[in-house]
Amino acid sequence: MKEKLFEKLTNSYEDMVVMRRYLHMNPELSFKEEKTAKYIVNFYADLGVDVRSGVGGNGVVARIKGGRPGKTVALRADFDALPIQDEKDVPYKSTVPGVMHACGHDGHTATLLQLAKAIHEMQEELAGEYVFIHQHAEEYAPGGAKPMIEDGCLDGVDVIFGTHLWSLTDAGTIEYRTGPTMAAADKFDITVQGAGGHGAAPHQTKDAIAIGAQLVTNLQQIVSRRVNPTESAVLSVGSFVAENAFNVIADSAKIGGTVRTFNPEIRDLMEREMKRIVEGTALSNDCEIDCVYERGYPAVVNHEDETEFLKSVAEKIPGVENVIETEPHMGGEDFAYYLEKVPGTFFFTGARPDNTFPHHHPKFDFDENAMLVAAKVLGAAALDYQTIIFH
Repeated sequence: MKEKLFEKLTNSYEDMVVMRRYLHMNPELSFKEEKTAKYIVNFYADLGVDVRSGVGGNGVVARIKGGRPGKTVALRADFDALPIQDEKDVPYKSTVPGVMHACGHDGHTATLLQLAKAIHEMQEELAGEYVFIHQHAEEYAPGGAKPMIEDGCLDGVDVIFGTHLWSLTDAGTIEYRTGPTMAAADKFDITVQGAGGHGAAPHQTKDAIAIGAQLVTNLQQIVSRRVNPTESAVLSVGSFVAENAFNVIADSAKIGGTVRTFNPEIRDLMEREMKRIVEGTALSNDCEIDCVYERGYPAVVNHEDETEFLKSVAEKIPGVENVIETEPHMGGEDFAYYLEKVPGTFFFTGARPDNTFPHHHPKFDFDENAMLVAAKVLGAAALDYQTIIFH
C-alpha cells in the first residue's frame, strides 16, 4: 500500500513544485491569509473532499475517511508568511512587497495538499480517517493552533504528526527527538521612564539610556547566575530604542526581547527574576520601569512512543538517507498545543539548498526535493499507524 502511495507522490512532484512556487509568489501575513485559505479550500473542493474553512480564524481542515474502520490520524501544515522583503533572484520571487515565505510554510502546504490528494485517490483501500490541518498564523503569537483546537480540529484524533522543512540540514535527512524539542517562546517589552535634559547637565536628569544599559547587563546575569547550568535558557535583548539629538539625555527608552526555555519551572524562574531585576533597577535609580512579559508558545514536547514509531518509519522511506536524533532547537512552534492534547511528534526534514541562508532571511530558500521526502514520511506514518499497537 505504501509503495502505491509513494508512486502517486512521485508522480505528483512537479505539481507540488508548481503549487509551492505559486504560494511563494503570493504570500500573506499571519491572521491575514484569506486568499491562501481560499486556495486550500478550493483544492479540496475540486477533489470532492469534505473540507471546513474558517476554523479558529483562517484555518482549514479536511477529512478523508478510508474504506475500512481504523484510527484517526492528523497531519498538520502551516501557511502564513513573514514581513520580510524577498531578495532572491528566482522566477518565483514574492510578488508582494515586504512579505515573503521565509520559513518554508509554502512548502509545508504544497506537501500536505499533494499528500491529501494521493490519500483521497486511495481512500477505499485504506483503513481509518485522515485529518489534514492547514493552520494559519504560526509565526505570530498567540498563533493559529490554539483557536483551531478550540474550534474542533482535533476532535476524534488519535495521533498527530508534523514536520518542518529545515534548510540548515542536508536533504535526505530526517531529524527526530523525544521529549522537549523546541523551546517555549516568550516576549518582553520594557519601558524605562527617566527624566530627560541637556547633555551638558546630566546631574539634573535620570538618564534612561544609562539606566536601560544597566538593566540589560543585569538581565544577562539571570541565565548565568540564577539558572541551574544543567538546564537551558536564553534571554536575548533584540531592540533598545532611545532616539534623541546628540546633546539630549534621553527621557525614556524602550527595550524588547525574548526568553526561551524548555522546563516550565525554569520558565517561571526567568519571568520572576526578570521582574525582580526590573523592580530593583527602578528603585536604585529612582525612576519608573514598566515590564510587560508575554508568554508565547509552550515548549514542543514530543511523545516517546510516537517519536520512536516515526523514527522506525522514516528509516524505511525511499529518499531518506539519514535518520538522526537532533539537539533541541531554541526556536518556538505552536505545534506544542496539539501535542498537549493528543499524542504525536514533530520532526525536521532536511532541505538544504545550494545557496544556504537561515530561516527568516531575505534570501531564504530550500531544496524542493525535500517536499517529496516529507510527503512520503508523513504518508507512511499515517498509513502504518493504523496497524501499530503501543505497549
